[in-house]
Amino acid sequence: MTQYLSVIQSAPIFSGIKGDDLETMLRCLEARIEHYPKETYLLRAGEEVDSFKLMLSGGALIVQEDYWGNRNIVSHIDPGQLFAESFACSPGSALSVSVVAERPCAILHLNVRRILTACPNACGGHSQLIQNLIADLAGKNLRFSEKITHMGQRTTREKILSYLSAEARRQGASAFDIPFSRQQLADYLSVERSGLSAELSKMRREGILTFHKNHFSL
Repeated sequence: MTQYLSVIQSAPIFSGIKGDDLETMLRCLEARIEHYPKETYLLRAGEEVDSFKLMLSGGALIVQEDYWGNRNIVSHIDPGQLFAESFACSPGSALSVSVVAERPCAILHLNVRRILTACPNACGGHSQLIQNLIADLAGKNLRFSEKITHMGQRTTREKILSYLSAEARRQGASAFDIPFSRQQLADYLSVERSGLSAELSKMRREGILTFHKNHFSL
């Protein structure tokens, strides 16, 4: 646990919880760490979960897959970010998405029941943790609405520009990195990779943007 302490302390879910309160909270939440190799399914659609997860190292993709294996990327998970919390907070709800390790991962599992019920140890950070969890859920709802906006655009070009514009605003810069490869970005926007690449090349020739791998400048 010690080697990941800096990630845990800086994670938004533990914002405002420091020192002894953080250590007490981790014990109260029955925190445990598991490691997963690249391309492992951390969670599969149809499963039920009773803990929410914090990415400590590596990265993963939240994906929706149909019966034939067609994939739609919902979002990317980086160190310090939570996942599965919505389903963990809704007992009996089966996952509608899967989570796949993009790189070798270390995951912190936290018992959701210890958050949603009165804390027998009277943890000093319990109420702060609940506030942080609500903020996290609200933020993810907003980002999901943003994704719907991108996908609702009529053309591949409009979808790309909608996404890149949102990233520029979010990162506060006209030059920025995105968390997706070309195929992943195509899956995220629900477009063909060939069409995505062709449209990006056209926009570069037109002077709308420049890019190198996952770095873009508008």
